[in-house]
Amino acid sequence: MLVPLSWLLEYVGLDEPVDVGEVARRLTAVGLEIEGVERVGHDVADIVIARVLAIEELTGFKKPIRYCQVTTGESGGAGPAAERNVICGAVNFGVGDLVPLALPGAVLPGGFEIGVSKRYGKVSDGMICSAAELGLGDDHSGIMVLPPDAPVGADFVAYAGLRDVVLDVNVTPDKGHALSIRGMARELASAFEVAYTDPADAGLPSWAAPGTDGLGAEVYQASIADPSACDRFALREVRGTDPGRPTPLAMMVRLARADMRSVSLAVDITNYVMLELGQPLHAFDRAALDGPIVVRRAKPGERLETLDHVQRELDPDDIVITDSSGPIGLAGTMGGLATEVSEASTDLVIEAAHFSAPGVARMSRRHRLFSQASARFERGVDYELPLRASARAAALLAELGGGTVVPGYSLAAAPVEPAVIEMRADHPDRVAGLRYGTDTVIARLREVGCEVQRGGLAAAAADPAGDGSERLTVTPPSWRPDLTDPNDL
Repeated sequence: MLVPLSWLLEYVGLDEPVDVGEVARRLTAVGLEIEGVERVGHDVADIVIARVLAIEELTGFKKPIRYCQVTTGESGGAGPAAERNVICGAVNFGVGDLVPLALPGAVLPGGFEIGVSKRYGKVSDGMICSAAELGLGDDHSGIMVLPPDAPVGADFVAYAGLRDVVLDVNVTPDKGHALSIRGMARELASAFEVAYTDPADAGLPSWAAPGTDGLGAEVYQASIADPSACDRFALREVRGTDPGRPTPLAMMVRLARADMRSVSLAVDITNYVMLELGQPLHAFDRAALDGPIVVRRAKPGERLETLDHVQRELDPDDIVITDSSGPIGLAGTMGGLATEVSEASTDLVIEAAHFSAPGVARMSRRHRLFSQASARFERGVDYELPLRASARAAALLAELGGGTVVPGYSLAAAPVEPAVIEMRADHPDRVAGLRYGTDTVIARLREVGCEVQRGGLAAAAADPAGDGSERLTVTPPSWRPDLTDPNDL
């Protein structure tokens, strides 16, 4: 997993300046091996925010060529020194738009240097940049158009937050909680013994705080037909979004640093929340849904065309999300093409669920279909997170997409009995050969989210020596399905 350090530090109380080498060392020491550390954006220079003043369409060429006059000075105060002309082949911007301009002598990601050039009979004094040229994705088709309040003449690298440190972390299969900023930040705070802020709480809108958000009669309804396949399935709705709204630059930069391609505002928000909280999400086009949503196993002969345009023969063991038309998604793996959010979608249904880890693992291997979502589900996702994560995504869609959140939610749930582990208080001492002491054992377990109760003397089965060791009753948190016995603790 690629993790931008700046994102982690939003939730970990480390003092500046942060020693990146020490961060890598301590994360490795707690079992999160750092395979690489990359300083990104630090080699990029001399890119500024410019306003397009005029565009001359050049004719006689096989492709669109435009000669653009731009300024790096404020409107009304721009002198000749602030104005320059550049050649550009993109047509997705117009007069008045703000764009990133690489000045002569600028260095782009990868060490590519910009100079003054003569092309198409004109002198190009710099280059207007696309997202791909700035290292923010693979889209070369158009120029990156910036928000209208971007400061003209400002350093684009600082404005966009391009400079960061990215950690390449090897997350082992037993540490599914660490496939998120939430889990990784918790581990980092514990390693440094500093304050931790849970983004699942910090990013929660006030209307969705625990105890304040209720079931909504108007929200698209859902049910679970097979509790062995899914024990939590939540839906929220956002209506009236503007599908043309762009993804904010800061979100796009973070997605790029985490090696995720920007697709559209709705898809980017679901991916962003998944990276931050560890809860995979999916957005449906409400207009394409037909009847209530049911989570069940596939029926013999059923088929589904997934988002990658592949028609899939479904197996009776497959976990599918369905409406009245049949399967509309492979649970925790990939959505169906028929209900895909498109450039025309305005009303969206957001799904967050907790699917069977073995079930998703078998299904993704059966179909040879591996996704960011399936990687998380098969390692174990926090079963108490769907309502919080869907609320976070709905709030972002409403704020950034101009939509309205439908009050409440639809929730189908099956009982989940948390693991309860009986452990001798001195068991860690005996296993590790070190003396921690009961107070330290309890403090460390609570630090990772466990509930700990001190009991009487250990039962005979746990105390074969009969030395009267104290007993602890430990309930691991919902995000740690890997903790099931005393040795795990």
